[in-house]
Amino acid sequence: MSKIIVVTSGKGGVGKTTTSASFATGLALRGHRTVVIDFDVGLRNLDLIMGCERRVVYDFVNVIQGEAKLQQALIRDKHCPELYILPASQTRDKEALSKEGVGEVLETLREEFEYIVCDSPAGIERGAQMAMYYADEALVVTNPEVSSVRDSDRILGIMDAKSRRAEAGEDPITKHLLITRYIPERVAAGEMLSIDDVLELLAIPLIGVVPESESVLQASNAGIPVIHDKDSTSGQAYDDVVARFLGEERPLRFLEPEKKGFLKRLFGT
Repeated sequence: MSKIIVVTSGKGGVGKTTTSASFATGLALRGHRTVVIDFDVGLRNLDLIMGCERRVVYDFVNVIQGEAKLQQALIRDKHCPELYILPASQTRDKEALSKEGVGEVLETLREEFEYIVCDSPAGIERGAQMAMYYADEALVVTNPEVSSVRDSDRILGIMDAKSRRAEAGEDPITKHLLITRYIPERVAAGEMLSIDDVLELLAIPLIGVVPESESVLQASNAGIPVIHDKDSTSGQAYDDVVARFLGEERPLRFLEPEKKGFLKRLFGT
């Protein structure tokens, strides 16, 4: 049976689209037929990170409104044959997403894909609510900062109250906490919340911690999800997240400040 997974948070800039791209890619690299959908109507960034912006002809809204067939809008990833992208529209607003239309598209995708990853826009408005409404599971992405954690807590409340599962009286959406842009040195200096602090505030299971890394920006600019970069700490951390999601046990990594050698301490590099 296929699963719908929403990647969400309350705050912008925490790494939802980066996470959606790498998480979906990681599932597909393990042989699972996967599609990732951009729900950020009006902005559209997922296609840039996936490196397929020049291949967009039709989009999610075109399909919902009957202007194109789903197969016309789906874009096959160049690096992973099991992965497809359904881009958002840049010329419409989020009101173009109807609950019925989104539901019909997702039901059609369920027939063909094992995993449907929904990249949610920031905030709690219509696009975000549409992205989470039909979800079976959620990756709740937060930075170790008070404002980010507070906004994520609000999202948790909305998921428990306004999802299809909540309305139907079914089991709630299964939630996983993903902490991104983690900097151990700043945590040690008391400038960022610790992992324990975040877990105490949000009280949902931790699936991974992704360290701050220049490789994320470099990968985004190159149009290649950072999980493909096996040498970067962020790429390795996302690979661990996918493995844990699929039931593997992996220890958390990259949580301690880097120990500098003698030359690094001497020259401050």
